[in-house]
Amino acid sequence: MSLLLAVPAAVGLWLVTAGRALPVGRARATAAVGAVLALVLAVATALTAPSVDRPWLPELDVRFSFGVDGIAVPLVLLTAVIGVLVVAHAWVDVPEGGTPATFLGCLLLVEAGALATFTARDAVMFFLAFELVLVPMWVLISRYGDRHDPRARTDAGHRFILYTAVGSTLMLVGILALVASAGTSDLRELADGAGAALPPGRQLLVAILLTLGLAVKVPVFPLHTWLPPAHTTAPTAGSVLLAAVLLKMGTYGLVRLPVATVPDGFAAISPALAVAGVVGILWGGLVCLVERDLKRLIAYSSVAHMGFVVLALAAGTETGLQAALFANIAHGVVSALLFVLVGGLKQRWGSADLAVVRPALRETSPRLGFVLVTGLAATLGLPGLAGFWGEVLAVYAAWDPAPDRPRVVFVACAVGAAIGAALAAAYALRVARLVWVGDEPDPEGENPTPDAVGVEAGVLGALAAAVVLLGVLPGPLLAVTAAASAAIGGAP
Repeated sequence: MSLLLAVPAAVGLWLVTAGRALPVGRARATAAVGAVLALVLAVATALTAPSVDRPWLPELDVRFSFGVDGIAVPLVLLTAVIGVLVVAHAWVDVPEGGTPATFLGCLLLVEAGALATFTARDAVMFFLAFELVLVPMWVLISRYGDRHDPRARTDAGHRFILYTAVGSTLMLVGILALVASAGTSDLRELADGAGAALPPGRQLLVAILLTLGLAVKVPVFPLHTWLPPAHTTAPTAGSVLLAAVLLKMGTYGLVRLPVATVPDGFAAISPALAVAGVVGILWGGLVCLVERDLKRLIAYSSVAHMGFVVLALAAGTETGLQAALFANIAHGVVSALLFVLVGGLKQRWGSADLAVVRPALRETSPRLGFVLVTGLAATLGLPGLAGFWGEVLAVYAAWDPAPDRPRVVFVACAVGAAIGAALAAAYALRVARLVWVGDEPDPEGENPTPDAVGVEAGVLGALAAAVVLLGVLPGPLLAVTAAASAAIGGAP
C-alpha cells in the first residue's frame, strides 16, 4: 500500500524538480516506468487488500491510514490504468508550455493524489490527498493548455482554482465539524455509527457542508461552470485525467463522507440533490444539442452523465449505490475514450468546431470513425456498452427510492432522467451526423485526416475494449462492489 502511493508521487515529484531538464525521450521512459509500476502495485493491492495504519499526528488523533474495499478497488484500478494510458499518450503528444518532464511529472502527481484519496481511511488524510491533486492539475490546465487563446487558458485555470478552493473549504469545515462531534477521524468508525450518533441538527449541518463542498468537484448543477472551460483548454491527457479520475474523487467523497457517516442528514437533503442532478442531466443534454466545440460538448455531456451518479446516490438504496459506483467507472472509461479521440481530431484539424464542414470520418479515418461511433453509442446508453447499466439502474433506483425519501419527487426525477437519456441519443446522433457521416467523401484526398496508428491506436483500442467489456460483462464489477454497497446503502 505504501509503495502504491509512493511510487507515482516520488517519480512525479522528481520529474518536476531535479529531472525537469530531461530530454523528452528520457522523461517519457521515466514516467512510463513509474506508471507501469503503479499499475502493477494497484493490481497487487486489489488482489491482496493490504493496509497501513500508523500514528501520524497523535496530538490530533490523525493517523496515516490507508486501505481498500469493494468501493475503492475499482477506482484504484481505473486510476492506475488511466495513468498508464495518459503517459503512453505522451508518445503521441507532449504539449508546449513547459518542459516535457514537468508535464509528465504533473500527470503522475495527479495520479498519486487520486490513489491516496481513494485509499484514505482517515477523514483528515482524505482531505489532504484530495487537495494534493489541485496544484499539478492547475499546472496542466494553465501552462500546458490550448496555446491558441491565452486569455481563455488563464480564465480556465483561475476558475478551476477558485471553484475547487471554495469547495474544499466547505468540505474541510464539514470534516472538522464531523470529527469534533464524533470524536474520531477514522472513516470506518464514522461509518460504523460514530457519525450517525450525532444530533439531527448537527448531522444536517455536516451533510450540507460536505455535500456542497464535494458537489463542486463532481460537478453538480449549478456548480459545474468551471468544468467546460477547463476541459476545452486542458491538453488531451489533462482532460482525460479530469474526467476519468478527478470527477470520481467528488462522487467517491460523497459515498465515503455524507452518505456513509451522516446518513440521516444526507437523507434530509437528498431530494434537493436529486433535483439538482436531474437538472444537470437535462441542462447538459440541451447544451450539447447546440454546442459547436466538440471538446466542450463532451465536457457538457460529462455534467449530464454525472447527474445520473448523483441521482442514484440520492435514492438512498443499495441498488442506487451500486448504480452510482458502476456509472462512475463507466463514465471514466467512456469519457477517457472520447477525450483521447477528440484531442486527436483537434490536433489534426486545428480546431474542434463542428460548424466546419469536413469529409466523412468513416471514409478518411476508419479506425477513428469506429472509435467515435463506439464512444457515442456508449454515451447514449446503448445496451451492450458501458454506459447502459449505470443509467438504467440509476433511473430504476430513483423510481423506487428508500422509504425515507419522498417518492413523488424521486419518481419525477426518474422521468426527467429518462428524458435526459433521450437527449443524449439526440446529441450523440448529431455528432455522428456531423463528424462520422460528414460531408461528401473526399476521393481526391485534398483534406485527409490521418488515421490512428501506433500508440494512439493502442490507447484508443484499450479504452474501446473496456467500454464493450463493461457493457457485456457488468457482473464482475457489480460483484466487487456488492458487499460494501450493502453495508452502506441500506435496504435494497
